[in-house]
Amino acid sequence: MPDLAAANTGVGAMRTALDGAALQDWLQAHVAGFSGPLEIGQFNGGQSNPTYRLTTPDARYVLRRKPAGPILKGAHDVLREARVQQALAGSDVPVATIRAVCEDESVLGSAFYVMDMVDGRVFWDAALTQIPIGERAAYYDEMNRVIAALHSVDYAAIGLGDYGRPGNYFARQIARWTRQYEEDELAGRDPDLDALVAWLPTAIPDGDETSIVHGDFRCDNMIFHPSEPRVLAVLDWELSTLGHPLADFAYHAMFYRMPPDIVAGLGGVDPEGLGLPSQEAYIEAYCRRTGRQAIGNWDFYLAFNFFRLAAIFHGIKGRVLRGNASNAQAASRAEAFPRLARLARDCVGI
Repeated sequence: MPDLAAANTGVGAMRTALDGAALQDWLQAHVAGFSGPLEIGQFNGGQSNPTYRLTTPDARYVLRRKPAGPILKGAHDVLREARVQQALAGSDVPVATIRAVCEDESVLGSAFYVMDMVDGRVFWDAALTQIPIGERAAYYDEMNRVIAALHSVDYAAIGLGDYGRPGNYFARQIARWTRQYEEDELAGRDPDLDALVAWLPTAIPDGDETSIVHGDFRCDNMIFHPSEPRVLAVLDWELSTLGHPLADFAYHAMFYRMPPDIVAGLGGVDPEGLGLPSQEAYIEAYCRRTGRQAIGNWDFYLAFNFFRLAAIFHGIKGRVLRGNASNAQAASRAEAFPRLARLARDCVGI
């Protein structure tokens, strides 16, 4: 968190080394048109899965691999990231082209995949202050279009019928993140998150839906066209699965309450004064695109997502304490964990 969005923000020191010779040999055998010599740099971003820029005289690629050291069961599944992007290729959801996937851990020590590097713009500021005020709403409308398109994909028709378990999404997710939170004893406990652990299972709204969900759909996990309000690639699919589309959309839209110093957010500011749609208008646009009249139980969906993000940051805290966090900003994410837990609890006033 954030991950591939760092692709256009600079390459720093190699924090997780790669065997360059072994990688070049593998790329030569598995990536069509690949030709060395190969230059490797590690992106400055990437909280979970180490991410690298691979440069040759003719092309640039991005490599994603699992982190080194002990990891929690089910976490950092880069093979799932590759699979969903391959399945979405050619749909209305823009993704980078996957060039090759390696399940053989003997090559680099863990599974990895290689995709094209997409050149464009990444916006870390949800207010889009880099864009003229009169043009900002168009970028928001494009993000809204893309997430609505994702939730409208026939996942079975593109071969993702087994990408997750349809139905009962909230109960399963609450149980999953509760388990990861409680099992990571080194990172400690928090009274606000403990309160959500107890309350959320009792408040799940009636009704169920299933779609592909991204799990981390934010402006800084997309690459936009260099000069147009158009998304070229949605990035960082590590948390994607089959799930409830309203959980995914509420996670995306919680930027309206998110403090900007934690992740890209508008918390505490008037969006319309910045040339952006109000939260109500943004929700209405999504409803129109997905054939809904409205979204009930909005506070539950927000609380669930702040809870889930807090649990993720709790995991980052654990990796910091274990010494295997892959991002230099991981410590600041770990410090933000209790604030996210409080925001989650404040959504529903428990």
